[in-house]
Amino acid sequence: MIQIKTPREIAAMREGGKILAEILHELAISAHVGMATEELDIKSQALMSKYDVAPSFKGYRGYPASVCVSINEEVVHGIPGKRTLDDGDIIKIDCGIIHKGMHTDSCVAVMIGNVKPEIREFVNTVAKSLENVFKIIKPGVRVGDIGHEIQKCVESRGYSAVHEYTGHGVGKNLHEEPEIPNHGKKGKGPILLPGMVIAVEPIIAMGNRFVYTLKDDWTAVTRDSSPSCQVEHTIAITSSGYEVLTKYHDTTNLVYSQ
Repeated sequence: MIQIKTPREIAAMREGGKILAEILHELAISAHVGMATEELDIKSQALMSKYDVAPSFKGYRGYPASVCVSINEEVVHGIPGKRTLDDGDIIKIDCGIIHKGMHTDSCVAVMIGNVKPEIREFVNTVAKSLENVFKIIKPGVRVGDIGHEIQKCVESRGYSAVHEYTGHGVGKNLHEEPEIPNHGKKGKGPILLPGMVIAVEPIIAMGNRFVYTLKDDWTAVTRDSSPSCQVEHTIAITSSGYEVLTKYHDTTNLVYSQ
C-alpha cells in the first residue's frame, strides 16, 4: 500500500535527509586511491554516531554493513571489505539512515583519480538522467513517466537501464510501494500524490543491462563487465511539485571527482 506521509513525518525525513547528505559528502571526499572500502563503512558508522542516527542497511535482510560500496562493474549492494580503490575507478556509495523513526536513502558516485573520459561522460549522463526527472516530477505524474525519462536519457547515449533493481517508496520502512523502475512507458503506473516520498535511483550499465549476483549473495555485477553507475535522492511530492530531501546544502549534484 502506498503511504502518504504526515507533515511531521516529512519534517523528520527532511532533517534526516540533511544529515544523510552530510554523511555521504564526508564519505565521498574521503575516498582515495589505496583506501580499502571497509574504511568507508567504518567512517560511516562514526558519522552516524556523531549525528545520532541509525543505519537503515545494516541487518536489513542480513546485509552486514552500514553502506554499500560498489566499484566499476559492481552494480549495487557491494559489501565493503579489503578491496582497495585504484586510480581510474568509479565507486557508488549508497547509504540509508533512520532519524526519528523515518528512513532516507541516497547514493553518490565518486570518480577516483584519472578516470577515462568516456567513463566520466557515462557517469555524468547517469546524473543528468536524474536531473531530467526533476523537470517533470509533480503530482499527477505517473511512475512510468519517471522511468521513461531516465531510459530516454541513458539509451540516447548507448547505455542501458538495469531492470532488476529499482527506486522505491521510502518512509517508516526502507522499501515501500511504489517501485520506481528506471525504464517505462509514459502514462503508465501509479500516480504521484502530495505526501508521497520516493527514492529515485537511476541504476545504469555502460554496456548491456544484464547482471548477475556474486557468491556473497549481495553484490550484483554486469554480465559483460562494463562499468555501472548509480545515483539516488529521496524526494517528497508536494502540492505543487517536489522537494529533494537529501541534497547537500543547495546542490542536488551526486557526482564527485577525487
